Amino acid sequence: MHAWLCENPTGVDALTWTEMPTPVPAAGQVLLKIEAASLNFPDLLIVQNKYQMKPELPFVPGSEYAGVVEAVGEGVTHLKIGQAVACLSGTGGFGTHTLAPAKLCMPLPEGFPAVDAAAFIMTYATSHHALVDRAALKAGETVLVLGAAGGVGTAAIQIAKAMGARVIAAASTDEKCALCKSLGADATINYSTENLREALKTLTEGRGPDVIYDPVGGEFAEPAFRSIAWRGRYLVVGFAGGPIPALPLNLPLLKGASLVGVFWGDFARREPQANAAMMAELAHWYGQGKIKPVIDRTMPMADLKAAYAHMGSRGVMGKLVMVN
Repeated sequence: MHAWLCENPTGVDALTWTEMPTPVPAAGQVLLKIEAASLNFPDLLIVQNKYQMKPELPFVPGSEYAGVVEAVGEGVTHLKIGQAVACLSGTGGFGTHTLAPAKLCMPLPEGFPAVDAAAFIMTYATSHHALVDRAALKAGETVLVLGAAGGVGTAAIQIAKAMGARVIAAASTDEKCALCKSLGADATINYSTENLREALKTLTEGRGPDVIYDPVGGEFAEPAFRSIAWRGRYLVVGFAGGPIPALPLNLPLLKGASLVGVFWGDFARREPQANAAMMAELAHWYGQGKIKPVIDRTMPMADLKAAYAHMGSRGVMGKLVMVN
């Protein structure tokens, strides 16, 4: 097998395409032949030693992937050789094979392509947990999605629309806004050229959005929160914009609003039954055509460094997927 090996987490340039022995699964593991692996923002942070999870060195990055089971370890009874699965394990995806925890593998129904499957779990699970569980979104409410053309943003648009909400999508270019409209967004804001607060005031007739989905952080967090509706819920999803914002705590008080943390990974670990039910619903929605990952492009696994550079350019719309 071959894999992109990180022996020193100083950045993307330190990764090397390395030949190594194909491993044998231990108890509770499966050996997967990887068909596709998506590139997510944490995959950049982890090779820069900036992510909250610090894997033991050396490691293979690639948090989310899909493939076919080639061998099963002791005690694995719900998966079989030849079965197609998707997995989000945090590492291991950027190679030709990997050992995956069987309990984290999602069996794929017929007609679920590997490219879509590799771009599915992180974005849709995060967005469903955020909007359905943490925000208790109701039909007819208005959702503002920041960073709406990215992986989790496009998933949030689709999930919010599937739940009957009105969606305002905010993104940094007209091209990204057009993508959001094509996914069902009712209105868009180009926050590179428009004043976010003024645009929200106009689009909501002064009421403000009921739910704000924020995977970006940075400079738009405070103006967005200042625009929130009474009893609004502000979802803290991530900080792809870089800086972690510091919000004045009088703002939640004045709006009767909630600042809600979204940590899907720990939800899945602490509440596995609820997470399994959520994933089943998402797979059902995919089968119904209600949700479908937006794929910016696919690239050969050998071009991983070029894919990292494309992601860093902020030009990605949806998900980048590496294929073998």
